[in-house]
Amino acid sequence: MTDTIPAPRDWAPAQGNAAELAEKYGLSVSGARPPLGEYVRQLWGRRHFIAAFSSAKLTAQYTQAKLGQVWQVATPLLNALVYFFIFGVLMNTRRGMNTETYVPFLVTGVFVFTFTQSSAMAGVRAISGNLGLVRALHFPRAALPVSFALQQLQQLLYSMLVLFVVLISCGHMPKASWLLVIPVLMLQFVFNTGLALVLARMGSKTPDLAQLLPFIMRTWLYASGVMYPLVYNLKRAHAAPWLIDVMSANPAAVYIDLMRYALMGHLKTSPLPHHVWPLAVGWALAVGIGGFVYFWKAEERYGRG
Repeated sequence: MTDTIPAPRDWAPAQGNAAELAEKYGLSVSGARPPLGEYVRQLWGRRHFIAAFSSAKLTAQYTQAKLGQVWQVATPLLNALVYFFIFGVLMNTRRGMNTETYVPFLVTGVFVFTFTQSSAMAGVRAISGNLGLVRALHFPRAALPVSFALQQLQQLLYSMLVLFVVLISCGHMPKASWLLVIPVLMLQFVFNTGLALVLARMGSKTPDLAQLLPFIMRTWLYASGVMYPLVYNLKRAHAAPWLIDVMSANPAAVYIDLMRYALMGHLKTSPLPHHVWPLAVGWALAVGIGGFVYFWKAEERYGRG
């Protein structure tokens, strides 16, 4: 006796009921994007993983170097030393600032910009550089770029201790305005996290972006007044007023200006631009929230193909 294979038309009712059965028993498509609210709850549920992962990455970053974690502080300090020699000594772009003012001015700018730069560079590889983890485990993919941004925040906190020593050694004693460092860092962290999320999605689709990004970041560095008072130099160059407004409103320059104001007060050659606090909050909310939503919309595509 032979079994009778049902004709294709006999399969149709079973196939038609598949969606109803899946809904009845709470089944969902593997890797499907959850609703935004549920996604946020899942990400919050992985907060301990995010913190542990960022700490582990930070510890492992310099394990092959003999000086180990010292490089967390030494790298931005060496960058500041190079910039001081080129821009402060050879090109004399400090515009009337003495050494006691220019050194903390420069070191602050380098440390703050490095925070954003490192978050962007880590974010662009967050998915493409961790495909094994993405494909092996089920978790909100946003946990990776968020953890990398948190890693850079932890590294900056080590650098801030050195920055305080530099400030005090140059005669800038602690004062109440130093407390503003906390909201400035939190706003910049939200901005950096959103930027890392945007670049993580773009880098997952176009890995070559990681090769192009250093050139973009270098251009951004020179356009953000890290080594020189931005607005002061633009005015000396007789730049158009609209160009001055646009350049001073760029987010890296905004967070650098706020940090310098918090630590050094008003500087004659680098005054705090008008509406800088609303700009700082606006950039953080726009890029932080917008970047999160932009990343979430492609959740089901990460690690595929």
